[in-house]
Amino acid sequence: MEDLSEEALDALPWERLTSVDPGVPVKEVRRVLRRLLRKGPASTEDDCWPLFSALALEAYGVGSAATATLPFVVALAADPGTGARPSLVELLGSLAWSAEHCAPHLVDPGWTDAWARERAAIEALLTDQDPAVRRAAVPLANGSAELLRRWRAERDLSVRLPVLFTLGRLAGEPEVRAALAEGLREDDPVVRVAAVHAAAETDPGIALRERDQLLAALVNPAVRSRWEAVWYLPDVEVPYSREDVAFWTAALFEDAPAEATAFLTRLAAAADPAADLDLLRTVLDHAWRLLARRRSVASSVTTLAGALLDHPDPALRYRAVHLLAALGPRAAAHADRLAALLDDPGEDEFLEGTVGEHARWALARMDDPRALPGLVQGLCTVWRSRRGRSYVISDPRSPDIVDVLGPLRAHAGTLLPAVREELRRELTDPALPGSVRADLLMTLKVWGTAALPALPEVTACVADEFRWHDAADALTAMGSAAVSAAPAVRERMTLEPPENQRWLQWVLWRIGGADPAEVLRALAQTLPKPGEPPYFPFGQLADFGLRAAPYADELRRVLTEAEDLTRVEVAAALWTVTGEPRSARPILEEQVLAFVAGDEYLGLFRTALRTLIRFRAIGPTVRDALQALRDEDRRISAYGDYRAILQDEEFRELIDEALAV
Repeated sequence: MEDLSEEALDALPWERLTSVDPGVPVKEVRRVLRRLLRKGPASTEDDCWPLFSALALEAYGVGSAATATLPFVVALAADPGTGARPSLVELLGSLAWSAEHCAPHLVDPGWTDAWARERAAIEALLTDQDPAVRRAAVPLANGSAELLRRWRAERDLSVRLPVLFTLGRLAGEPEVRAALAEGLREDDPVVRVAAVHAAAETDPGIALRERDQLLAALVNPAVRSRWEAVWYLPDVEVPYSREDVAFWTAALFEDAPAEATAFLTRLAAAADPAADLDLLRTVLDHAWRLLARRRSVASSVTTLAGALLDHPDPALRYRAVHLLAALGPRAAAHADRLAALLDDPGEDEFLEGTVGEHARWALARMDDPRALPGLVQGLCTVWRSRRGRSYVISDPRSPDIVDVLGPLRAHAGTLLPAVREELRRELTDPALPGSVRADLLMTLKVWGTAALPALPEVTACVADEFRWHDAADALTAMGSAAVSAAPAVRERMTLEPPENQRWLQWVLWRIGGADPAEVLRALAQTLPKPGEPPYFPFGQLADFGLRAAPYADELRRVLTEAEDLTRVEVAAALWTVTGEPRSARPILEEQVLAFVAGDEYLGLFRTALRTLIRFRAIGPTVRDALQALRDEDRRISAYGDYRAILQDEEFRELIDEALAV
């Protein structure tokens, strides 16, 4: 074993060694190793963290400090007198992984020989007396033969399961397949479930074939307390709870949505309503995951959520109500039950909002008038109380104000008095958070001319240093009926830099407060010159329609220079101001076809398709592509939360409009 004295450590040629992380100098490596030596049994994982980035990183390679200190790291990991042994074994795995995956020229020349010299000591960690060390060493096993030996010799399930999961990645080998088959036949239901997960790496159909066994194990009260003691994944230092295992077991069916919802339905039916709250949470959490990705599960998810809508546990009611809210009109059969929950204060500790808040949103999505009383005040009160708002991007959460109020344009007459009152509150109390003001103004923009009674408040918001842009957007949507706001817009112009002044001139024209010819000339003067980046509001120029035709040659020139992300905007503007499709139509059709084929730019797809719709130019190729996209089960959205469903609805309505042309 390497001499673990500080003298031996100090004898290393530190002046010639390098760290791969600029933020962790090599002297810090020396200090950390010295501290580990001194603390011995008292050392912890926190003492090790600087080494993970200093010695090796995939992006930066394996440094000379890693080569020189490897014997010390191995010796510390093997020493029963070191408290941080599992973390040091994880460090060895990280070093090996970085050396394998980084660019070869980034690996220190001495690393391969240094690792070979320590190979025997590293493999010995797989048979260490400490299960935590053996478990951390599983990723260091040298191929399937060593893993198979550990699978057959290991008796501790907290180590045996990570070995099994690692074997699953090598299931192409006959001996490994035989070992996985052994796991499927073992008496222990936990092992059998683990074997399904391991085999699913290369056999996606196994979960369906073993579905009954999976269900029985997850609801088996005899093993309920064991999951968290033994279910460890390779490279994950904390165990999985039964809820975690159930969630990822359901994920095995995700590629077959009908089978996935059937599994969740059976799991919910088999669960004890009082004792298996974790499983029921899993059912709704996974149902939400499916709904945000697939349209076809809506009916099954409605049934699952409806069955738990009145459950005594508030966290379950919360999830059920959120699901029904996202479903909107498709869950209208539950409107009466949702109305009964409007005052429900129940919540989940880690999710945003209350049962009552989500029930009100659900009724609003259904266009149910019972959502309207107190809706605006309630939304604003909630949002003002969440100034430090934070949420996981795909989790259930409170919807943005504009996403609740925006679709309620038909009820603007009922809601506007409250919206105006809240805007006045914002204007008179500068301490209030501006996000509420922004959302209210965005709502009024969506409502357009229906929002005209709020013109005084919107006009006053133009003076807001931070929200004037949102106010100007709302004025633009109101059109020429908002001309009385022109003086406020002109005053704003005197306070803004030239690029904002040009935009405000366009706003003035849109509300009837400026000469269109003058605004058009000013806007056209800012068209990109040859060689300049094409950053320009082409949509504003297109708003002038044929009046902007004198600038068509400039647009054609910009089109020849534009990059992919700009060409669609320029092409749409060129077609709009000339009425001539020859140059523009192929570009717009190409963008639609690219999106259907997997391109991720939803905004460009929207612009291209709306332009094709405007000119009634949906050709056979585009029509067939849109029909294929319309028939797909996946959500047309880049989001993972409730907005995935709202955006999917928006784009499908746009596609339907195109197909009707």
